[in-house]
Amino acid sequence: MAEIIQRDGTWAFDGSTVRITPGLHRTVPLFRQTYGEISVPLEAVSGIVHEPERKRGRLRLRLREGADPLLQATGGRLPDAADPYKLSVDIDRSGVAEYVAEEIRRALLLDQIPKEPATTYLLAGPPVPVSVRSSDGTVSFDGTQVRIDWADTSDRVKRATGPRIIALGDLVQVEWLPNSGYEDGFLRFVTRETVFSKLPPDKDPYTLDLWGSTRRDLLTALVATAVTARLPHPSTRTGTHADRPRPAPVVPSRSDHHDVLLRRLRELGELYRDGVLTDEEFALTKAAVLRGF
Repeated sequence: MAEIIQRDGTWAFDGSTVRITPGLHRTVPLFRQTYGEISVPLEAVSGIVHEPERKRGRLRLRLREGADPLLQATGGRLPDAADPYKLSVDIDRSGVAEYVAEEIRRALLLDQIPKEPATTYLLAGPPVPVSVRSSDGTVSFDGTQVRIDWADTSDRVKRATGPRIIALGDLVQVEWLPNSGYEDGFLRFVTRETVFSKLPPDKDPYTLDLWGSTRRDLLTALVATAVTARLPHPSTRTGTHADRPRPAPVVPSRSDHHDVLLRRLRELGELYRDGVLTDEEFALTKAAVLRGF
């Protein structure tokens, strides 16, 4: 057993699994503490590096492309401090950090773990049900459907549509961008109906606009990951990870796309006639839909 215990967390390697446990210190980001312990099978690892520095170094675990739904959902956009595959190491523990890294490297070599992209998720992602309250509303996922309940501060267009319920089978993919504190982020659920037309995040009833607390909004990545883990693996959609041909994603035809946009326009017209939308809100949202034609 190779193990290193730091204020930032604990990494333990037993020859087949790297067990990552976040620290409980207040400096450990809320996202990592909420995501909890991660068990990384050796077959999901592509490498590990120890980067010593004058005061504090770090361990970095690198995973094979396509092995982890968290990395797939976040696309490398997690803030550095929130990345669970990085561990801050005190200078007096550099020797232990190098020992852990060397043990993992040796196991990768002995087991001849391939570096090629994985064709299936090798990590499970967060358990369900999972629910997160963000600046734009509360998003929940129970393993079969996503539900969005809008906040009082959400745009009127969203609140007028009521809670949004999306079946897992209707989803094509999840798009996530963190709220940086300088620019807003979003969590978008792309369905077969909305794959062609994307309204601005603040108007889109399939998108959470992340503009409030960066610390709490970051937790929406939990839902993004849980949903991504239960969608078809990217290799089945792109065919880039396997030798045999893969089926193409199910995408609506252009005629179906126009039908969807026309239906969205009719819904907006009804909201406008009922007095839910102002002239300005109706004009802006209508223009965004028309750009999809």
